[in-house]
Amino acid sequence: MTTTTAPESQPFQAEVAELLNLMVHSVYSETDIFLRELISNASDACDKLRYEAISAPDLIADGAPPKIRIVPNKKANTLSVVDSGLGMDRQELIDNLGTIARSGTKSFLSRLTEAKDGTNLIGQFGVGFYAAFMVAERIVVTSRRAGSDQVFVWSSSGGSGFEIAPASEEDAARITRGTEIVLHLKESAAKYLETHEIERIVRAWSDNIQFPIELVPEEGEPRQINSASALWQRPKSELSPEDYKQAYQQIAGAFDEPAMTLHYRAEGRQSYAVLLFAPSTKPFDLFDQARKGKVKLYVRRVFIADDADILPVYLRFVRGVIDSEDLPLNISREMLQNNPQLTQIRKAVTGRVISELESLGEKEPEAFAKIWDAFGPVIKEGIWEDFERREKLLGLSRFTTTTGEKRSLKQYVEDLKPNQTDIYYLTGDSIERLKANPKLESATARGIEVLLLTDPVDAFWTSASLDFGGKPLKSLSQGDIDFALIPLLDDKAEDKKDEAGADEATTIALIKDALGERVSDVRASQRLTSSASCLVAGGDAHDRMLERLLAMQNRAPTTKPILEINMRHPLVAAITGDKDAAKDLSFLLLEQAQILDGELPEDPAAFANRLNQLVLRGIAKG
Repeated sequence: MTTTTAPESQPFQAEVAELLNLMVHSVYSETDIFLRELISNASDACDKLRYEAISAPDLIADGAPPKIRIVPNKKANTLSVVDSGLGMDRQELIDNLGTIARSGTKSFLSRLTEAKDGTNLIGQFGVGFYAAFMVAERIVVTSRRAGSDQVFVWSSSGGSGFEIAPASEEDAARITRGTEIVLHLKESAAKYLETHEIERIVRAWSDNIQFPIELVPEEGEPRQINSASALWQRPKSELSPEDYKQAYQQIAGAFDEPAMTLHYRAEGRQSYAVLLFAPSTKPFDLFDQARKGKVKLYVRRVFIADDADILPVYLRFVRGVIDSEDLPLNISREMLQNNPQLTQIRKAVTGRVISELESLGEKEPEAFAKIWDAFGPVIKEGIWEDFERREKLLGLSRFTTTTGEKRSLKQYVEDLKPNQTDIYYLTGDSIERLKANPKLESATARGIEVLLLTDPVDAFWTSASLDFGGKPLKSLSQGDIDFALIPLLDDKAEDKKDEAGADEATTIALIKDALGERVSDVRASQRLTSSASCLVAGGDAHDRMLERLLAMQNRAPTTKPILEINMRHPLVAAITGDKDAAKDLSFLLLEQAQILDGELPEDPAAFANRLNQLVLRGIAKG
């Protein structure tokens, strides 16, 4: 039996202290979330007990099924949440309640600090246990790990640290297994002692928790206040949109509404139930480096894992549950990766999710637009990573183009110009800068639609050899471009095209001599109609945008670009007409092309001085 000793004081991890300070001293509109988070943690503890009891049945030797109790006490001004789950030992209490190990904490704190009043932020970032400090002046946690004879008490007032000590004999006798969390409520949180308020929150957020939630009123008998049924195992005909919304918010720990719901049962060689949701807003950890999925895996209603990589990483925004009837209950996390049954489930469910997204895009474009706006960059990761489904993911993708927004490649191909055989794109930093890019000029003159790609991931997936509907994707910043067979929109432009320009060989020789090794080549451009110059990559080199991204990360050496010049532009013609200014004009062609691509000239001071000299020379001649 645990004996009483003096409590030991320990400081909070710095991030926890900062988080608690924000919660204790701020006002939030969603304080109800604390109860949902505590119930969710209690449910996880019960799930973990059932899982560990598969290999260690003695953990539940008493035969009592796990459950959760909520105990309001108006006289003591306390609200207790008690579970008979796995419980925690001393070190687990310190690790789980004194530190934040999960990724994304920094992101949460920065967003929370920036928000004027924190409205709606709590609950979107998985802050869990710490949400209780919004309503509690002091929290006391008493826990006994299943199978242990030691009981410990953790307590804190939300300041700089916490205390931990062995429990008294009285407390140890009360907690036979699991965890008791006692909240000493603030005066402003008195409403959470009302039974009707507790029932309202449980119905709204925790009705589908798999374990009974008992309300223990000060007067009357304890009663169960949740349905405690596996919603994904119930027929779709029994469920309403509101049921699905509540299930999504409880499973995903979210406040938004799902933009897509997928609920079905697979029968045959494999039997499993699927309930998946696509959120309508981005979760905070969407771009976390670990890129972990958040689909929960159950086996015959027993929780196994919440990150079993059921779906590929480019679908990591999907939330929900998969409940298998066939997987072994004692499957370990290590075995999950190589289990052939789970591999079959993974393949089938991934195909079904993509098909559902395709159907949504065709039948409910507004709902699909919410998903694409929030998760388009993530889905496009799959174009690079998932060769097997590349064509389908290209078909799912929506693009801003020179023609409009939310354009699909199917629409693009349907609107191809006569003799057009390629799908053209341009990558860059922003839509506005791309629309002003001189590389668009020749395409625009022929009415050719161009995909304008601004997500960082676009520079990577476009580097693969891609085609859609038999039409290759081709960059306007890479290789040769020949639009000769595609008619111009304006017949008069054809006449201007035939106008004599500068002598090509002489001009190119002068520019090459002036620029030296700063460029790999100089050539006459088929891309330009009104601008003087642009920079492109050779056919074997990376696209210009990808090269810049790789160079920023020191992952690849930079190659020299090709300078393309418009032989009919007056600035180009002036190079052969004014030998004294030829070198300065050549550098100006290079440097203005760099600026139009979003780069800085190699020597900004020399560029400014050169430009000033050319302007002054022009003024003097005028």
